[in-house]
Amino acid sequence: MKRELTLLSIFCIASGAMISSGLFVLPGIAFAKAGPAALFSYLLAGILMVPAFLTKAEMATAMPKAGGTYFFVERSLGALAGTLAGLANWFSTALKSAFALVGIGAFAILMFPGLIEIQMKIIACVAGIVFTIINVRSVRETGRTQVAIVLGLIAILILYTFWGISSVKVTRFTPFVPFGFKSVFATAGLVFISYGGLTKIASVSEEVKDPKRTIPLGLILSFAVVLVLYLIVMFVTIGVTPKSIFSGSLTPISDGARRFSGMFGVVITAIGAILAFVSTANAGILAASRVPFAMSRDRLLPSGFEKMGYRFKTPYVSILFTSGFIMLSILFLNLEELVKAASTMHLILFILNNLSLIVMRESKIRNYRPTFRCPFYPWIQIIGIIGYIVLIVGMGKLPLLLTAGFIIFGVVWYFTYARGREARTSALVHLVERAAAKDIPSRSLEEELKEILLERDEIVGDRFDRLVKECEILDIKGPLSLDEFFKKISRSLSKRLNISEDELYGLFIKREKESTTALRPGLAVPHIIIPGEKKFEILLARCKEGIKFSPDLPPVYVTFVFAGTRDERNFHLRTLMSIAQVTQEPDFDKRWLQARNKEELRDIVLLSTRERGEAFI
Repeated sequence: MKRELTLLSIFCIASGAMISSGLFVLPGIAFAKAGPAALFSYLLAGILMVPAFLTKAEMATAMPKAGGTYFFVERSLGALAGTLAGLANWFSTALKSAFALVGIGAFAILMFPGLIEIQMKIIACVAGIVFTIINVRSVRETGRTQVAIVLGLIAILILYTFWGISSVKVTRFTPFVPFGFKSVFATAGLVFISYGGLTKIASVSEEVKDPKRTIPLGLILSFAVVLVLYLIVMFVTIGVTPKSIFSGSLTPISDGARRFSGMFGVVITAIGAILAFVSTANAGILAASRVPFAMSRDRLLPSGFEKMGYRFKTPYVSILFTSGFIMLSILFLNLEELVKAASTMHLILFILNNLSLIVMRESKIRNYRPTFRCPFYPWIQIIGIIGYIVLIVGMGKLPLLLTAGFIIFGVVWYFTYARGREARTSALVHLVERAAAKDIPSRSLEEELKEILLERDEIVGDRFDRLVKECEILDIKGPLSLDEFFKKISRSLSKRLNISEDELYGLFIKREKESTTALRPGLAVPHIIIPGEKKFEILLARCKEGIKFSPDLPPVYVTFVFAGTRDERNFHLRTLMSIAQVTQEPDFDKRWLQARNKEELRDIVLLSTRERGEAFI
């Protein structure tokens, strides 16, 4: 997929997916349930969002692939958990988009009071069709549309705050907790959906430029900006709006603006609300449609979902299917059912995501290399899981029934369709094997993570990489003398170079007598010129107990061996430079000694961030 989304696009996709119905519709419903303490409910929901977005930031930098949380959970916990996560991810994001489109219809009623409910829903569906066309055409167009909408929206909210702050009456905040603290926590679960759009960046991470920097920075900036906006806009709205008007209102911000700026404020905030709903619906269709696409690539859904448009290179079948589900949700679900269903799916998703990070870390897979690491691991994940379970329970019977029904549906789908279609080794299998001190039967996950890292870091292999991919690797047990080591490598290189072992051994001995090839403690690079033309081979060797190259240096445990003909002299020098860059990477020696097998040793070299020459593979 094309990498076309910049930091500004990512910030606007995440922010736009949050600032919508959660701010322009839900505050009135939240106020009816918790009173002025609804302000604290928004803050609590934001705090509980922290484990989810920090976890997502780490995994998205390690695995920037379409599908986001689905992909992370499937690779960490296995296909069954991945099926549940994928369906929950798609379901929650699609419902949030439906919620936003309903908001467009609600504000249409504000502007044209004569409209009835079915007309409102038709308007919402028409808007959904427009965004579907935008998404089918191009992800770049989607990102550009999002930037324009969100920047305009933030400007309107800042204007609302500065204009209304002087009209706030402190008396409207008393009593602050009229329905008890239990209502505050229950309301936090209800408004949790307001922040759910933040992590949808991960669903489009395969289309992000420089994902290892852009994704975590975009997540942090979006969360900080939106949390502040939620709190100050809620504070102003509670402080300027009479309780009888605010409670249960579906247009709370416009009601607040009417108090201090009259009809002009109503029009401006209505425009802001429409922009918010447009941004969430647009970003939601973009993010949700990538989940069936990713599941189809993994054979957990029918293959039709992974079809890409020839002209626009977008997963049009997945986009159209997602949009169809959104339209049906608008027509047949009411507002509160939409909110509770979407919030419940988000919470299930975040529980699975936090579990997947714990499993991925503890499995010690070498090719899991996030560029952002979640702080306070694993406590922040444990706190998040407990908090999300408490929110689901506190929301009442409907979320619990939805959770149970959803899990049953996901399990049935997996065992009747998905099971056995695609065999992959999850990180959970690696964790179990590691605990049992057994060899991993398959390297499918490490190989996939290697390919992801090559794509993420835009590594295009050169001749050195090709030689490393094909070279022999020796993992030597026990301490070794220099003479024994040269005999081993001469025996290994003899067949590849079509030169006798004795001749190679003599060349290595001669080169070492000229000056030691031990370059620093622990590292040696034996290299020789051989007779003939157009020959060059590399050999990697590890000896944890050490090879004694020089009496003046500690034993060597890392060796890069290469031999080439005289006409390869220039490449000989480039190989020395490549080895120097590889071995100077942070923690190279530690990773080399801890690698569990020869293929992990090979990956350490292939995944290095050294400067590469002309593409060769």
